[in-house]
Amino acid sequence: MSMRNHSTVTEFVLSGLTDQPLLQLPLFCLFLGIYMVTVAGNLGMISIIGLNAQLHTPMYFFLSCLSFLDVCYSSIITPKMLAGFICRDKMISYSGCMTQLFFFCIFAICECYMLAAMAYDRYVAICNPLLYNVIMSPRVCSLLVAAAFSVGFTDAMIHGGCILRLSFCGTNIIRHYFCDLVPLIKLSCSSTYIDELLLFVIGGFNTVTTSLTIIISYAFILSSILHVNSKEGRSKAFSTCSSHLTAVLIFYGSLMFIYLKPTSSSSVTQEKVSSVLYTTVIPMLNPLIYSLQNREVQNALRKLLRRKIFSQ
Repeated sequence: MSMRNHSTVTEFVLSGLTDQPLLQLPLFCLFLGIYMVTVAGNLGMISIIGLNAQLHTPMYFFLSCLSFLDVCYSSIITPKMLAGFICRDKMISYSGCMTQLFFFCIFAICECYMLAAMAYDRYVAICNPLLYNVIMSPRVCSLLVAAAFSVGFTDAMIHGGCILRLSFCGTNIIRHYFCDLVPLIKLSCSSTYIDELLLFVIGGFNTVTTSLTIIISYAFILSSILHVNSKEGRSKAFSTCSSHLTAVLIFYGSLMFIYLKPTSSSSVTQEKVSSVLYTTVIPMLNPLIYSLQNREVQNALRKLLRRKIFSQ
């Protein structure tokens, strides 16, 4: 924490999503609704998976972990954004900003690896169905999740340590609605070369590693599906992968737009719009995508509702 003495800034001002007064209340209502759906949807997904023994499989284990991540990192960002819509005081302390950044990095990076683990799980299930239970054993699944969290924690420590080295001696207005790496790097009055380099290297490594895992997994999956003779078999295989692919495309598209290019080449508005996608919209969409396109989840939900109705 001695590094903090290099900075004269003790608190930051979050400019928020917009400075238009007429939009504050409508946006507050919109994002409050999104956040409520996000929390209810993801906690509901975790509950459905936990209460239904038929869903105690690797695929749904990873899905429950994904729902947990979505609740966590949405809860780190959205409440502060909502407060910015209705409160005049948009201050966030230095320590609060660094804490928000640290936990956001953990959960966002962990989600990338969780999506990659889910793609690998689908590859094993479709391409090696006879060995599925052996390859995707409970121990292997637990190790994959532990590895995802370990990478997220390590990368968050690296980014957090580099940000703590920076000096903030000029304006303290963060042109964003949360403490993200790119806005903080732009705000610093000291050299940010190392931070930008690490952002590109670590971000590039995480993106390439996880996206290649997903691309290669789905290349083998597609090859296997095309060799299936029956239309019903192909349809069933596609249905188990389509929801995951939808979530992956939206998540990675918005992340790569922000983090895999020079920090000076994007506008504030573009960064905010892309950030809204992966911090608020995607956590809400994930449980909807996986429930609406998944018959097993729908059947499990129907059984739980019937059980509750009959018990009453």
